[in-house]
Amino acid sequence: MVETVSKRDIRKLKLEELKAFFIEQGEKPFRAQQVYEWLWNKSAKSFDQMTNLSIGLRDMLKEHFTINHIKVDSMQRSADGTIKNAVTLFDGMVVESVLIPTEKRITACVSSQVGCSLACKFCATARLKRQRNLSTDEIYDQVVAIKEQAELFYGRPLTNIVFMGMGEPLLNYTNVITAIEKITSQKGLNMASKRITVSTVGIAKMIIKMADDEVKFNLAVSLHAALDKTRSSIMPINDTNPLEELGEALRYWYAKTKKKVTYEYVVWKGINDSEEHARALLKFCKIIPSKVNLIEYNPIDDGEFQQADDAALNMYMDLLERNGITTRIRKSRGKDIDAACGQLANKS
Repeated sequence: MVETVSKRDIRKLKLEELKAFFIEQGEKPFRAQQVYEWLWNKSAKSFDQMTNLSIGLRDMLKEHFTINHIKVDSMQRSADGTIKNAVTLFDGMVVESVLIPTEKRITACVSSQVGCSLACKFCATARLKRQRNLSTDEIYDQVVAIKEQAELFYGRPLTNIVFMGMGEPLLNYTNVITAIEKITSQKGLNMASKRITVSTVGIAKMIIKMADDEVKFNLAVSLHAALDKTRSSIMPINDTNPLEELGEALRYWYAKTKKKVTYEYVVWKGINDSEEHARALLKFCKIIPSKVNLIEYNPIDDGEFQQADDAALNMYMDLLERNGITTRIRKSRGKDIDAACGQLANKS
């Protein structure tokens, strides 16, 4: 038992460290490249799958290392084809990930933390205490699992990835960025950065850091109100990252990256369904080039938040589009299995 605990997860090693290990064991350093390819390009779940290594070499790896691979414990399929996975991590903790199929694309919605610490009042995940950050390989494994499901159930490749599952990606910055590097690397899954979107509640200093790091993926901001008083009442993060500060960070983002931002915005009855709120959103949209997704709300059982009437949504659409802001109403997928935006809460 003690021996098992002391084994390192081999995926925590960089390629150089793996080479050093093989040299130490009296083996050729090119073996590291072979193992690395099995781990990140072929997504091997065990050393026995590494068939171009001798049995002796595989046994030696088993002796020193483990592969802490995720396990998809249960899978629910929605009437609309959406698949929700309950993913068990090596320490027994559980997160959820979602495959979202449409006519033209298949999207993986992945989690970055176990639970969440941000307490947004309309989100089921926010009611779970944050337990820990996911590691690079745990994030990567969610993408691989959905990629395999896309091929198995739909006969189509995975096309897009959104970091919109459980947790706030920018509060697990290093692991999320490293996972994206693996996902986009030719030695990894070789997916295009432009097909990846990271969604944040709007942590200003981390948006600035992303700009400084010259990331190539897309940025979405979960906005939901462009008046400080309203936003603070539903999203406590706004107390420490008010709209003016967020706006400055977004100006910096656009100056450095020249990439427009997507605002995710739910219109709720009696909360932000007035013309005053719509005009505030329009003003905020003018800070940098942007587009708006008006998201259908997915109730989380207590009835405090209710989807606004169609008239309010149409008022938003009309105002934004008349003023040149690309806007679309995004229908939720997977509502019947609690897989839609804001519903991930480990009920399984």
